[in-house]
Amino acid sequence: MTEGRCDWCGTDPLYVAYHDTEWGVPETDSRALWEKLVLDGFQAGLSWITILRKRDNFRAAFDGFDPERVAQWGEAEVLRCLADPGIVRHRGKIEATIGNARAWCEIEAREGFADYLWRYVDGRPLQPRYATQAEVPPATDLSRQISKDLRRDGFRFCGPTIVYAFMEAVGMANDHLVTCPRHAPVEAMGRAMG
Repeated sequence: MTEGRCDWCGTDPLYVAYHDTEWGVPETDSRALWEKLVLDGFQAGLSWITILRKRDNFRAAFDGFDPERVAQWGEAEVLRCLADPGIVRHRGKIEATIGNARAWCEIEAREGFADYLWRYVDGRPLQPRYATQAEVPPATDLSRQISKDLRRDGFRFCGPTIVYAFMEAVGMANDHLVTCPRHAPVEAMGRAMG
């Protein structure tokens, strides 16, 4: 499966496994979407492999990424996370995660977080057909709109570039290159939705 694979994942076995099994697969679970958005926010200024290597530690530190529990956090939990060497210890990102959990709870109660996000693409993944990594944009008009709306609804660390990386990761946009062995299977998953 290595020939033609998206080159951004390199040869690190953890990164390759992530590419080959998770990245681009349409995710419709509200809690899982929140986890991925939080992790993409923690990635700001870092590489994704750094976050991927710490993902299990993040899950342990953030109560299994249960947004209803994290929404109840206060300063004691922030200080606990700041002392945890297994995660990215950034006060602003930790505090944003708590605020994002509260925003998630409001959206989830109102309409469902998954529905809130997937409506931007009419419930079906976008299917760009990029031949090279150079063609893949860092952000789009749509990621700028989603970012603006998320911020309006109380989210932080969700700029247009973070949102586009999130859209790719959760399958809202199938940005596997057309040469990649994962492009066609992920495209088929998208066609089967809705």
